[in-house]
Order: sequence, then C-alpha cells, then structure tokens
Amino acid sequence: MTRVLLTGGSGFIAAHVLEYLLQHGHSVVTTVRSEEKAQKIRDAHPKADKAALDFAIVEDIAQEGAFDRAVVSEPPFEAVIHTASPFHFNVTDVQKQLLDPAIIGTTSILRSIKARAPAVKRVVVTSSFASILDGSKGLRPGHVYSEKDWCPITHEEALKDPSSGYRASKTFAEKAAWDFVEKEKPGFTLATVCPPLVLGPVIHYLNSLAALNTSNQRTGNMINGVFRDEIGPTGTYLWVDVRDLALAHVKAVETPAAAGQRFFVTAGYFSNREIADVVRKHFPELGDKLPRPDAKGGDFPSGEDAVYKFDNSRSKEVLGVQYRTLEESIVDTVKSLLAVGA
Repeated sequence: MTRVLLTGGSGFIAAHVLEYLLQHGHSVVTTVRSEEKAQKIRDAHPKADKAALDFAIVEDIAQEGAFDRAVVSEPPFEAVIHTASPFHFNVTDVQKQLLDPAIIGTTSILRSIKARAPAVKRVVVTSSFASILDGSKGLRPGHVYSEKDWCPITHEEALKDPSSGYRASKTFAEKAAWDFVEKEKPGFTLATVCPPLVLGPVIHYLNSLAALNTSNQRTGNMINGVFRDEIGPTGTYLWVDVRDLALAHVKAVETPAAAGQRFFVTAGYFSNREIADVVRKHFPELGDKLPRPDAKGGDFPSGEDAVYKFDNSRSKEVLGVQYRTLEESIVDTVKSLLAVGA
C-alpha cells in the first residue's frame, strides 16, 4: 500500500485514477475545490473509510503555494499524481485561464513537495499529446510521434487563441516539471503521461450534460442530434480510453522502471464517423438523433499513410497497458451519458 496525493479528484481522468488507486489498495487523499465536491466523491465510494479516502481543499491551483498544506499528511505521502489542469476552450484570457493554472499549478506542487513532503519518492504528472505534437506540421505523413517529440510552440503563438493556449499550457507545464527535477534535484522521481483525445465513460458527478468534459462532448453531440446533417471534424486522430489512461497513472506510481520517463499513452486511430457507426450499431433506438447515413464529414483522411504514425510501445512494455477497443469505449461512454440524462 502506498499513501498517494491525487490532485483534481472531481475531474474526468482523476475520478478513474481514484477508482484504480482504491482497487489496488492504496490510501488516497484527493484535492478538490470545495467541500461540496468532496462529499460527492465520498458518496460515490461508500465503502472507503477515512484511512482509504480523504480530502484536501485547494480552491485555486494557480495560486503560488496552493498545495503547501495539501502535501502534508500523517502518515506522510509517498507518491503524488497531479492531474489538475484546465482543459476547455471557452476562455477569454489565455494567460490567466490556461497558461498560469497549468504552469504555476505544476511548479507550485513540485516546490511544495520538495519543501514539505520529504517522504514522497514518486511524482506522476498528467501531460498531453499536445506537448508532443507539432501542430504547425499538420498531418505530417510518415512521421512517427513518440516520447522523443516536443511541441515547439512559443509563448507568442500561445496567446493567439484558446486552442494554441491549451497546447502551450500542456507543453510549458511539462517542460517546467522536467526542468524543476533537473535543477532542484528533489528526493522524488518524475514520470509524465501524455494522452491524445480521452474518451470513455463518465463516473464523476455531472451537474448537466452542458458540463460534459471537453473530450466527450463529441459523443454527447452525436447522440443529441447535433451531427444529424453533418459530422463535425475529428481533429485529433488518436485517442485513448480514460480507464486505460487512469491505470497508466497508477502503474507509473507502482512501477520502479517508470521513474524518469515520459509515456505516450494512446490506443491508436479513430474518426468521428467511426464513433457514429459504433453508436448506430449498438443503440438503434437513438437512430433519429444520429448522423443520417448520407451525412458528410467526420472521416479519417483518405489515402495510405495520410496521417502521422505513433509509437506507444513504451506504455505497453514498461506500464503493461493493454488498450481497449474504440467499440468498447464508445458503448460504455454512451451508456454512461444516457444514465445521466442524455
């Protein structure tokens, strides 16, 4: 058993990370923004006592020193999984709403751990394929993306629009984490996990479908008739199921060989049209909401080798991740969305 601090506990990814941590017998404290959110997570895990699951309130991760109190625990933490970071595009100020929370949130927690939690030996940070992908190169046929690649975006480019701001926030935050470990020589090792689009069932409390996490909005749109006449563009052609991603985080804590590594965690290719086909096959009762058979859009680019390739071998070899199929992921996603009123 390991004593683990998990940040952002009410988030889409963290909710699944919490499930695996508890399943694996770890003792978890998770950060939330309010007591109300803590109670919702508590209610979802009625069998977990305070020794197995407890909470720390961190109202604003972008404040310097935000985690100073959260990292102190008795018994002391031995590992930290940092998932808390913004992922939404409805922003008006890229610096304040995307860059600062991601970068300051990451460096602040690392500083707090070094100063106040000397028993911590492993830190795992959720990064993104956005920190690997070079968006300026487009679909980049023939290139194989792996952990060796870094997004080359500049601060000036980051401020252009929310999409660029998001890519930069993940890139700058991850680089800041690696720089911290190199320069500060803390008593803990770092591993980062870089997923592309994250699909899969929601298990966190949803106030409404309007509050659906950004990654799953496309599936929500699919079953709510938004793509009836035209399927929206796929955008990122790589995906991963949130449960496989969550397990990768937990394995990165449990596996000594994960220390000091980046992990590109992806199941492979997909398109929005494939999502539509899966939903139509398994949920015929939604037929009048789904894209019409002749609806345009949402296709995978035509032609062999039209899109960059990927190398996910490190995640499989070091962490032992076995990836779910798109069909399983989408079926479970739709079931979870219908359960909350889609």
